Amino acid sequence: MDEQQERCLRNISIVSFVVVELTEYLDTHPDDRDALSYFCYYNRMLNQMTAEYAAKYDPLTIASAEACSKEWKWGLTPLPWERRCD
Repeated sequence: MDEQQERCLRNISIVSFVVVELTEYLDTHPDDRDALSYFCYYNRMLNQMTAEYAAKYDPLTIASAEACSKEWKWGLTPLPWERRCD
């Protein structure tokens, strides 16, 4: 895994964490319009980042597998926990 790919994964992890935390917050504060606005912004960002990663490298989830239309990469590439940590 090259440095650019690692950076992309790290950024996806950060934005994914934000989306999960906002989801949990909105579960208990459904009328908070500012939080909903942040959620929409970061969720769109996460979807875009995940699609770009899938197109350039490998799909991270089954939902992003369709972005790799040249071949079915989902079952052919190492899963995130199977990748080497050098």
